[in-house]
Amino acid sequence: MATPKDLPEDIGTFIRDLRQTAKISLRQLADKAGVSNPYLSQIERGLRKPSAEVLQQIASALRVSTPAMYLRAGLLDGEGQQGVLAAIAVDPELTIAQKQSLSQIYETFRNENARNAPPAEDPPAEDAEEQKR
Repeated sequence: MATPKDLPEDIGTFIRDLRQTAKISLRQLADKAGVSNPYLSQIERGLRKPSAEVLQQIASALRVSTPAMYLRAGLLDGEGQQGVLAAIAVDPELTIAQKQSLSQIYETFRNENARNAPPAEDPPAEDAEEQKR
């Protein structure tokens, strides 16, 4: 398992590592993500900070979860669901396809559990009467 010191230092390095692991050229990733080649190069070198929308496009092109990409970029905190997705995204022993599958399964289970959760309790009758006034 990767330790914090093994993780890439910034989002650009993270994207470059994912791209190289996927054996995709910079030009191919730029085409798939719908961004220019020079812009993606600047992101990877840490000269530009991509927007959330661009991060989403890059995540999709690399077939990794968008929340994991946002987490790495510092757009989300590391608690709960995002922590699991980020761990999947940075695991060097998983292929891109395996990372995508695990992320989708995890998100599906969480969504299903949220749908099946019992509804919030109604307020006691006296509180409901006060709200009507």
